[in-house]
Order: sequence, then C-alpha cells, then structure tokens
Amino acid sequence: MTGMGSGSGTGVFGGMGLGTGTAPKINVAPAKPTGPARISGGVVSGMRTSFVQPTYPPIARAAHVGGTVVLHAIISKTGTITSLQAISGPDMLKGAALDAVRQWKYKPYLLNGEPTEVDTTITVNFNLNGGS
Repeated sequence: MTGMGSGSGTGVFGGMGLGTGTAPKINVAPAKPTGPARISGGVVSGMRTSFVQPTYPPIARAAHVGGTVVLHAIISKTGTITSLQAISGPDMLKGAALDAVRQWKYKPYLLNGEPTEVDTTITVNFNLNGGS
C-alpha cells in the first residue's frame, strides 16, 4: 500500500489546530430552580406552626366511614397554603380535610438560605375510634 504516510507531519493530524493551551474559564451562576420545591409530607409536617383539627363529618361517622385523605398542597414563601386539592380518600371526608388544612400555617421553607414555595402532599387521618 503506497501513499499511506508513516506520520511524517504533513498529514491531517498535524494541521487540526488543537493547541496545548487551556480553554478560557467561563463563570456561570447555577440556575435557580423554577417553581415550587418538591418536599416530602413528612418534612413539611415538622414545619407546621398552626394546626386546626378537622371536624369529623357527622354523616361520615353515622355511616362508619373512616380513612385517610391525601391532599396536594402548594405552600407559599410565607408559609400559607395557596393551592389545595384532594387527591384520594373517602368522598365524605375530603371536604372536612380541605376545610381544616386550608387554615394551617407553616414556617417558610429555606432553599439556599432563601424562602421558597413548596409542593407537597398532606395526609389527614380520620379514625372512627378517636376522631380525626
């Protein structure tokens, strides 16, 4: 095979312009998260500063309906609930859970030292033997 050089320096590899210098440093600030931070319900429950006990609906008690209501919440930077929806649970209990939890307050959640909105779930248990 003729024409195949043995690395004489005139080939493509020598002319690619790949110097041995270092690339310039570029300072890029880390991107701030957008939207609420997703925080587990267990962590958020420890930040609650005010609590209103849900009232067990008399019709649910008479029908012997108990169980767990799971709510999806957005908590503001100041610790108030700005959005709340029932995700699951007995229909007879959802309204009572929503009414009570709307009144709950939380310590602001700090992310990198700054208060931030929180996206979480809140669990409310209704027990026929002990109320809610």
